[in-house]
Amino acid sequence: MDLTKQPPRRPSNLGIGDIVGLARMTDKARGHNAELLGDYKYGSNSGLDRDVLEFIRMDEEEFAEQADQLNDSMLSELIIERFGRSNEEAGEFNRFRLEQTPQDALHERLLVERVTKYAPGRTDITTVFQSIELDDWGAFRDKDLTAGPPRTAYLRSVANIVGAARMADKARAFKNGRLGEYKYGEDSPLDHDILQFIGISAKDFADGAYENPNDSELSSWITKRSSNSSGCISMLNAKLCDRGIRTDGFKERFIQRRKDICADRLDIETFFDLMDVDDQLTFGVVDLTRRPPRSPYDTSIGGVMALSRMIDKARAFITGNLGEYGFGEDSGFDRLVLEFLGLTQEEVLDAIRVNSTDKDVVTWLGDRLEKAEDEIGAHNERLYEYGPVNERQERFMRKAIANLDRSRSDINTFAALVLLDDTVSFARQRAAV
Repeated sequence: MDLTKQPPRRPSNLGIGDIVGLARMTDKARGHNAELLGDYKYGSNSGLDRDVLEFIRMDEEEFAEQADQLNDSMLSELIIERFGRSNEEAGEFNRFRLEQTPQDALHERLLVERVTKYAPGRTDITTVFQSIELDDWGAFRDKDLTAGPPRTAYLRSVANIVGAARMADKARAFKNGRLGEYKYGEDSPLDHDILQFIGISAKDFADGAYENPNDSELSSWITKRSSNSSGCISMLNAKLCDRGIRTDGFKERFIQRRKDICADRLDIETFFDLMDVDDQLTFGVVDLTRRPPRSPYDTSIGGVMALSRMIDKARAFITGNLGEYGFGEDSGFDRLVLEFLGLTQEEVLDAIRVNSTDKDVVTWLGDRLEKAEDEIGAHNERLYEYGPVNERQERFMRKAIANLDRSRSDINTFAALVLLDDTVSFARQRAAV
């Protein structure tokens, strides 16, 4: 879960194990695992998480592992089985925290500041949980689509419906008066189809999205107002994902739109892919939640393997669109490229901020690329052969391959693994059902 794009569930949410704080901690654990925690704190760094972990008798490492492997329902079953608490104990735990008011000067000040900033004049916000929920809401309610694009239409994180998370971003921007060039509701053919399917008006959806900045809670809000089977949702997703050059009634419009946006990209054949390209071109961003970085085998910049990939990740890192990729010191390949070129990740980021094209970056690199052919060859061979060197790394690789494609017994290098990961992960994202 990317907690730079949305808040975790409310602390009062009882969706997992009927225990307050548990659904919220689950979202933070998943954000922690993906290194997308944002400004939130997880586990021992969070007072509420510490209380919940103590109550369910789990440590933060075990909980993070279980949250990564299990869905909400399975995690709830595991905790109910294991924690050995009575309904009375759980009820008392919930009541105490739902009613708890600030107990120190810091939390009293935070509550006053949040009410003043986000809910001036309100006198009913008095508890710690209400203060946290107000802060979450205030931080994510005002989407600005004049500064950056909405999320990809392929995302299914809202009600498992493609386009719904994107529509939610547009709805919040619409409420905030920051829709920019985007269209919302009945002015958008995609939104129109989704709203008709769920039976909710554009106005009501905008209100719901504005009040529920977390995707899971917005999904629950939709489910209470709409009843569509999983089969019907799959049919809708397939229809919307495939709409484009091969769809009767849309072909001519698609071809003209592609010509206007990216006439040279004949590989783009659906409206969803076209929207992704348009979003990135409009705002001049590399968004690795929509597409993978260049291949680790790519040597198009200075003949140096993995350099172009690192540059893509640097550009995405700067604009907050890195997704689940690691950059710089958090990436094994990047560390080897940085070492070869004698650079730090901070130097690369500073250069990328002022050099917008690959050509500009090559000029900036200058003498660093003027290495002997045998030096570059040795570097490339090192990365080409780079693979597990101990049992822990071997276990990591085998587990990763099993999660992607169990049939790929031929993969034994990290370059091959990351290329498989890129291919499979985005194929799964773009799957019509």
